[in-house]
Amino acid sequence: MKRALISTFAAVALVVSGGSAANASDGAPPRTTHGPCQYAQTPDEPPARPVPLPPDPRRTPSRGTVDVAVPTSQGPLPLHLDRAKAPCTVQSFLHLAQHGFYDRTVCHRLTAYPTLKVLQCGDPTGTGEGGPGYKYKDELPVDLPPAPTDPTGARRLYGRGLLAMANAGPDTNGSQFFVVYGDSALRPNYTVFGTVGPDGLATLDKTAAGGIEPTAENPAPVDGTPVLRTELLRVRPSCRH
Repeated sequence: MKRALISTFAAVALVVSGGSAANASDGAPPRTTHGPCQYAQTPDEPPARPVPLPPDPRRTPSRGTVDVAVPTSQGPLPLHLDRAKAPCTVQSFLHLAQHGFYDRTVCHRLTAYPTLKVLQCGDPTGTGEGGPGYKYKDELPVDLPPAPTDPTGARRLYGRGLLAMANAGPDTNGSQFFVVYGDSALRPNYTVFGTVGPDGLATLDKTAAGGIEPTAENPAPVDGTPVLRTELLRVRPSCRH
C-alpha cells in the first residue's frame, strides 16, 4: 500500500542509528532520542537508505529560516523552511538532506483532483513505500484558513506554494513530503514547514501540466505517477537566516 497522504508504507533494509546498526530481527529495542522531538526508530519500516536518527537537542532551533536549493530534472524547486512553524520537522529534513537521503530521488505521486493538487516526493525507492527508518511527532498548523470548498469547515486551505509532510496517521512523519501547486482542501493533519520559491512554482506547473501516466484500468487518472519524471538531483541548504 502506498504511503500517500493517508496511507502506510513498509520496506526491508538495514537500520543504522548513532553509528551502530541493528535490524528488526536482532531483538534490540527501537531507539528513541531523548530531546523534545523524540525521533523513534521504526524497525518494521527500515530506512530506504541508511541514515542515523537526527540530532535532538534540548533546545531545538525554533527561530529563523533555511533556504534549500533543490535542482530537479524539470527545473529548480527552491524550498524555504520555517523553523518557527515546525522545528522538529525542519531539523529532520535538514538532517536527511545533509546525509544525501533525498539526492537522485523521484517525486512519485502527482494529484489533480479539484480539491487536491500536490506533487509528493521524498521516497528513495520511488514507490511511495520508502522512508527514513524513523518517525516523529506532528507539528500541526493552527493558522490555515477554512477551505472555501468545504461548507462543513472541517478542511483547511493548503494554499498554492505550501510545503508539508505526508504521513500515515498521527505522529508518523518520516521523509516523504508534498508541495502544493494548486489550492487544496485538507483536514489540518499535515505538518506545514515551509514554502516553495517562485521558480519552484514554475517547475511544479510544468510537471502538473504534463499530466499523470494512464493505466490499463484508468486512461485518464487524477492521481498517480507524473508523466514528466521529476527527479530531485541534489538537496542541500543554501542559506540560513
